Amino acid sequence: MPTPERTLRAWHRRTGLKAAAVVAALIAVAGVVALSAHGHADLGESPGTGMAVKTTSNPSGTMTPTSASRGVNRPVTVVGIGDSVTAGSNCDCEAFIGLYATDLSSARGLTTSSMNLGVGGWTSSQLLRSLTLPGSFRDQVARADVLLVTIGANDLVPLEARQPSDCGTACYSLLVQSVGQNVGLIVAAARAAQPDHPTTILVTNYWNVFQDGDIGTAENGESFQRWSDMLTRAANAQICGAALRAGATCVDLYSPFKGDGSKDPTSRLAADGDHPNAAGHQLIASVLLANTPLHIP
Repeated sequence: MPTPERTLRAWHRRTGLKAAAVVAALIAVAGVVALSAHGHADLGESPGTGMAVKTTSNPSGTMTPTSASRGVNRPVTVVGIGDSVTAGSNCDCEAFIGLYATDLSSARGLTTSSMNLGVGGWTSSQLLRSLTLPGSFRDQVARADVLLVTIGANDLVPLEARQPSDCGTACYSLLVQSVGQNVGLIVAAARAAQPDHPTTILVTNYWNVFQDGDIGTAENGESFQRWSDMLTRAANAQICGAALRAGATCVDLYSPFKGDGSKDPTSRLAADGDHPNAAGHQLIASVLLANTPLHIP
């Protein structure tokens, strides 16, 4: 997602966000994938900046049938990681991480707490690196009972300076594939952070990796919007495919925001045309809840 000061398309960026052998392997693969990352990687905030923690108790004190094996006296920790969509940038509202935790508490009769570790500007390589190195970020992710992941759009920033006419599938396929590869490694690294505790992991895709709605069309033109939609669909396929292969749940955000592609998402977007507004964050929380497995380990 872009910075709040972004005025030109070329400035676009989503700022917002087993053993030793396994970790080493993950780092090695990440290093290969990171070769495709762009030179803006150090512009994001440090991990944990703006971290929000919230606890929500079930007001009725009862457990619904969908509470599965977990009782109200055993809190469920929800952790969100990713880019500025996760962080809630440019919204001045509660991000979907906290909203989802509240909705989960109400729907399942649980006591929940939430931690938002979204970092504005992060690429999938940066998130993966933080998950494979010892430190507070990895320790906080290891506390998750439910982990929400939204990442990958910033990896595609180098493509934004290209003209749609000279950047078809062959132009972006390798970069898009690297996003999918990193997403699979991120899920694996998150599980490796707490090998003795199964985690419910939900990975979202995007409605658009760049701007959308009225602002996107006004600033970039219809031809670019059609191309970014094509790019987004390709990225979404890689993200979801990798998430599913790694044993996570893929949560589609494209259809809720845009239907079959003809629905106008403007009413769900902030003034920058890029990040979700309050209605957008509530929509994401609702879609995540609907895709949450009945049993939370």
